[in-house]
Amino acid sequence: MRRGVGSADDGEDRDCGTGPALPGPAPVDVPRDRDTAGRARNARPRDGLGRPLPHGMTGVPTTPEDLVLPPAEALREAERLLAAGRPFHAHEVLEGAWKACGDGNRELWKGLAQLAVGVTHLRRGNRVGAVRLLTRAGERISAYDGIAPHDIPVAALVAWSRDLIARIGAGPVSEKMLAPRLTGSSGPASGAGPEAGAGSGRR
Repeated sequence: MRRGVGSADDGEDRDCGTGPALPGPAPVDVPRDRDTAGRARNARPRDGLGRPLPHGMTGVPTTPEDLVLPPAEALREAERLLAAGRPFHAHEVLEGAWKACGDGNRELWKGLAQLAVGVTHLRRGNRVGAVRLLTRAGERISAYDGIAPHDIPVAALVAWSRDLIARIGAGPVSEKMLAPRLTGSSGPASGAGPEAGAGSGRR
């Protein structure tokens, strides 16, 4: 799993405090999951929102580490995943495009990945993390207003992020609000779910 764009795991599952160590058994070295090249990899299965599951459970396949799609295809796939309620996987697709980008659109791709992370936090019920990442995403994406590379509706996405931030904590967030279009039209992505309470308290 990729990390680095304000990860969907930021702020979760971290140790709290740095007090003195308590008496107990000596630490034991636990073998880390590694890929065929010997690099550390978390092999635990994950659910549809990217949360780790216990070993042995059946999880949802994640995006291959080395997957890099052409811009138009990456946008379509990320849009499809957002509409399917899988923003964590959309973020992995967009993060791959960000890391592979070698032109002046690099920060745009990073902003799009952060947008998907923000939706991931919201679907997990983490409102604070959602607002933080959606704010960062809107700021990064807004720098490309008037340019709209790859037919990305920059202005519409910035307006969407601000609208979603305003709705967080004010009541239920509809499924359609969690599936913005990443190309062309500024409306919700095709295949987005019905208007139903979701998001701000969904886990």
